[in-house]
Amino acid sequence: METIEKKLHNKQIKKPNVFLYNFLGYFWKYTFARKYHLKTTYIDDPRKEKGSYILISNHASRMDYIFTAIPLLPDTLNFVAGYNEFFRSHLHGIFSLMQVIPKQNFTPDIYAVMQMKRVLNKGGRLCLFPEGMSSISGGSQPVALGSAKFLKMAKVPVYISNIKGAYLVSPKFNLKERKGRVEVSIKRLFSVNDLEKLTEDEITNILNKEIHTDDYAFNKTAKIRFESDSIAKNIEQLLYKCPKCGVEFSNVSGNDYIKCGHCGNLIKIDNYYNLMPSNDSKCFSTPKEWFDWERSSVKEEIKDPNFELKDEVEIGFLPKYEYLKNQKTSNIEGKGTLKINHEGIFFEGVRNNEKFSFALTLKETPTYGMCTDASRFYTFIKGEFIEFYPKRNSVIKWLLVTEELHRMHGGKRKDYSYNE
Repeated sequence: METIEKKLHNKQIKKPNVFLYNFLGYFWKYTFARKYHLKTTYIDDPRKEKGSYILISNHASRMDYIFTAIPLLPDTLNFVAGYNEFFRSHLHGIFSLMQVIPKQNFTPDIYAVMQMKRVLNKGGRLCLFPEGMSSISGGSQPVALGSAKFLKMAKVPVYISNIKGAYLVSPKFNLKERKGRVEVSIKRLFSVNDLEKLTEDEITNILNKEIHTDDYAFNKTAKIRFESDSIAKNIEQLLYKCPKCGVEFSNVSGNDYIKCGHCGNLIKIDNYYNLMPSNDSKCFSTPKEWFDWERSSVKEEIKDPNFELKDEVEIGFLPKYEYLKNQKTSNIEGKGTLKINHEGIFFEGVRNNEKFSFALTLKETPTYGMCTDASRFYTFIKGEFIEFYPKRNSVIKWLLVTEELHRMHGGKRKDYSYNE
């Protein structure tokens, strides 16, 4: 019996069926997408291109395929999505119909590059999210390694879609979507001649500048109300450290508040995502500023040569033959201790009742992916997907520590220049 993995790698991606793609696209446009009041500004219109092109976009939310595809109808796009998503029962069917290309995030993937080139050579169009995963904090992330190299190799015009507000209708900390407004602007970013003249570093810098967003800062001016009866629920997944007492992993949330279980620091959150401290409580202007403060704290912590982060975790893997059901992202097959320090990332434990361990270098691990919310994270070990489920609310600290240790020890994926 052929495994799911083998089926994926044996598939030759084609351009999507024009009729089916547009039927679904216009259906989503006049039904599902209407509640987000999508507003599109065309500085340049890619649909005027006679041949292939690439659409680059910031990756604000899980619904960005709608916010990028709908403005460009009737043009069809081949999207690139996380390899592991193709193992989920509710996605693999539509992904197959729409000719979505699987890509192992934050690791080299020759198959994905070959399929992307195949689509372009056949006159197709690609939509890429070069950050590699949807926004964690409400702001954009630096583009993944290899993005500029692929654009130079592709030799087709590149357009950019900048999405604002999408994170606020579909935040990382809660899978329950909120009604609001999403704004998209589209313009031409690179001609073929531009790509030939510019270096990879220059292209990377331009990409980072053009996809840069902060939805919370955007809404300070836009003042869009996002309808939800649980606007703050689970936000402690991201905001794990109390700004008043500094204690970590003690924050809890309700429908409209986040509170420190150690010192009682209480902050209300309204439907515009405004943070409102109670009495003598302390907070930041936006959740994104709070998140950035946590990163600054991590940068200070890892200056200690003896720094170490350790957690008891369960470990999940992708199935071989049967697709994951009930919104699952992996099958748990073991448990053990995961730790990171200045020497690398290490796991000791069991998998399927047998001893299992691995070690990763800091240079080869620039960040982690998160399939759904921020309750778990994943990476690839020698090409195999592995997902970690910590017992405590430490996922974001793992993300920040790994990214900053990667940079400290010579890793290639840099932060935005103004942060460094």
